[in-house]
Amino acid sequence: MKIYLDVCCLNRIFDDQTQDRIHLESEAILTIMKYIESGKWDLMNSDAIVYEINKIPDIEKKNKVLLLIAKANLYLRVNTKIISRAKEIRKFGMKTYDALHVASAEVGKADIFLTTDDNLLAKLKKHADQINVKTDNPLSWIKEVI
Repeated sequence: MKIYLDVCCLNRIFDDQTQDRIHLESEAILTIMKYIESGKWDLMNSDAIVYEINKIPDIEKKNKVLLLIAKANLYLRVNTKIISRAKEIRKFGMKTYDALHVASAEVGKADIFLTTDDNLLAKLKKHADQINVKTDNPLSWIKEVI
């Protein structure tokens, strides 16, 4: 199974764990990472992910997130196909980086695109018939698959 975690997901386990939702989503992401580390699932990385991670101002947090994404065994370079598709996806009201992530997941044929961003997820669900990758919140998704 090929999994694309957006940067919100990658950051989640380093967020304030005193909030129940954040803690539960973090546990879901840690479970996903366990399956990735065991070789049962594949984690996808992309130029879009690396670029966005490098914009994290907190150096310690950025380095932790980079270590997490280093577990990826699939890498997607931004190319004309991804850029073209991201432009189409932006028409659904998504930000440039979000559109690049979704386009990368589509082009890389991810089985699932996961995000903890409620606004992004709502837009993805609203346009699900025009998005070519399954999308979900990591907590909701992990309950379905394990």
